[in-house]
Amino acid sequence: MPSKILSATISGLDAKLIEVEVDVSNGLHSFNIVGLPDKAVEESKERVGYAIKNCGLKPPRYQNQKVIINLAPADIKKHGPAYDLPIALGYLRATEQIKNFQTDDKLFVGELSLDGNLRPANGILPIAIFAKKTDKTLFLPSQNFEEANIVSELKIVAVENLQDLINYLGENNATNNKQKITIGSGIEKSQLNQNYDLDMENIHGQETAKRALEIAASGAHNILMSGTPGAGKTLLAKTLPSILPPLTEKEVLEITKIYSIAGLLSENQPFVSCRPFRNPHHSASAIALCGGGANPKPGEISLAHRGILFLDEFLEFPRHALETLRQPLESGEIQISRAQSAITFPARFMLVAAQNPCPCGYFESDQKPCICTQSQISKYQRKLSGPLLDRIDIHINVPNVQLEKLHSNNKSEPSEKIRERVINARNIQLKRFNPPVGGEKILTNTEMSSNQIKKYCILDAPTKNLFLKAANSLKLSARSFHKILKLSRTIADLDASENIKDYHITEALQYRQQG
Repeated sequence: MPSKILSATISGLDAKLIEVEVDVSNGLHSFNIVGLPDKAVEESKERVGYAIKNCGLKPPRYQNQKVIINLAPADIKKHGPAYDLPIALGYLRATEQIKNFQTDDKLFVGELSLDGNLRPANGILPIAIFAKKTDKTLFLPSQNFEEANIVSELKIVAVENLQDLINYLGENNATNNKQKITIGSGIEKSQLNQNYDLDMENIHGQETAKRALEIAASGAHNILMSGTPGAGKTLLAKTLPSILPPLTEKEVLEITKIYSIAGLLSENQPFVSCRPFRNPHHSASAIALCGGGANPKPGEISLAHRGILFLDEFLEFPRHALETLRQPLESGEIQISRAQSAITFPARFMLVAAQNPCPCGYFESDQKPCICTQSQISKYQRKLSGPLLDRIDIHINVPNVQLEKLHSNNKSEPSEKIRERVINARNIQLKRFNPPVGGEKILTNTEMSSNQIKKYCILDAPTKNLFLKAANSLKLSARSFHKILKLSRTIADLDASENIKDYHITEALQYRQQG
């Protein structure tokens, strides 16, 4: 009878059950792995053989055996070395070198080194969530313990090496075995990082830009800042995380799953404790931004999920790379299609972009004369298409700060006070979209659909007339029309106003006019 051990693989952001079947028969020595394994899985036969030998047991290579490993289901591509542990256990169980044990309530994941020690694996969090859903005990490398521990009520056994696991599975004492099982503790609020290196109080001037960033943070709106070099665009963007609300436990799990699959977690940083701030270089390709590869991995837009994607020198990015942002900015996700499958990664990020007005950076500046020709300026600004600009809610100019203000000892409003207002506005949105009964399954105003805009962005007659008149005058597209209503709703939430007033509309229009 073949030996069967349960493991798991990653497909997109979720885990799928993999049955590792091992059959051993007499004959000329062979060791084959079937079930669409990649190169790393194929190589596991060498790691497994030496790990078993160095634990004092009989490996496949020293016996006249035909060993076949089947990774089922066979139509799913198997990636990475995390099948080493279940393959080793399956072989030892099939050859009766270890005591028989119940397998249907256990999930095994881990890479083996040649001496039998376990190495950490990527994608543990999705597997841990899957193990909890299916009520299985998860056996994993000890270095991955803290990552799995954030899944509350999950049964975990952290394993240092193959020999320890063999001893554990061979024990007859059920009480001792139960004592070695740890129950996942979940995430405590004290573990979430709320310390920031930068603070709005240290930024002199730029009150208009700060107000725009506060509105953007309150509704998770996209923002484009334009200004001359040294005006403070980058500093403003890097200070923006200090006014964002802390992550919820659900958001921590969402984001950490992405980072786990991307291999960006470590034993010292087992989960993402603060909102992501991604700042890719302007030479980044479309694949770097959106994700991809033969074995699709999340790109920058997914790594910025529920956080900020800051694109400095916006107009220096390849046009093709920028245009790939169109669909994720609307839908909050990115679909990566391959010949045999399509994988969807979440990408609900705040786009914060900064650009110079021309190649030299000093167009219409009183600081320095611009040396660009009109054709150079036009060509430079044409890098951004109309549809992409239309998806950005807030457009602002960031002027240079007067030198007198830079030397002033007066401090501006601290980030903590601004963050309180942002949190209040976000809480209003949470209550609006997620009441005790029903709910819209969205978190912020920027996620509203056209039907939800009609439901939650109601204008009185005078305000509606003002808005329609302005929209006709500015020749707004349908998308811009809805963007302004969403932005107005956020400004009203900051004022704790149930209804959108005319001055909320006029402020929102101001941010569109400057685009």
